[in-house]
Amino acid sequence: SDPYLREHLHWIVTDIPGTTDATFGKELVSYEIPKPNIGIHRFVFVLFKQKRRQCVTPPTSRDHFNTR
Repeated sequence: SDPYLREHLHWIVTDIPGTTDATFGKELVSYEIPKPNIGIHRFVFVLFKQKRRQCVTPPTSRDHFNTR
């Protein structure tokens, strides 16, 4: 497969209270519906626990997003 785009950012929500859901968090990048064209695609949701509120700067582009 062609890894040209690799990871693509679909959504960023921060500061989600532990006793609620994402609707109570701060949406930094609005949700974008996945649009697979052809071939096999893998979609991964990553959730990180924050020890405290942090200043998170959203990336300038959704393409080539890197979770590492």
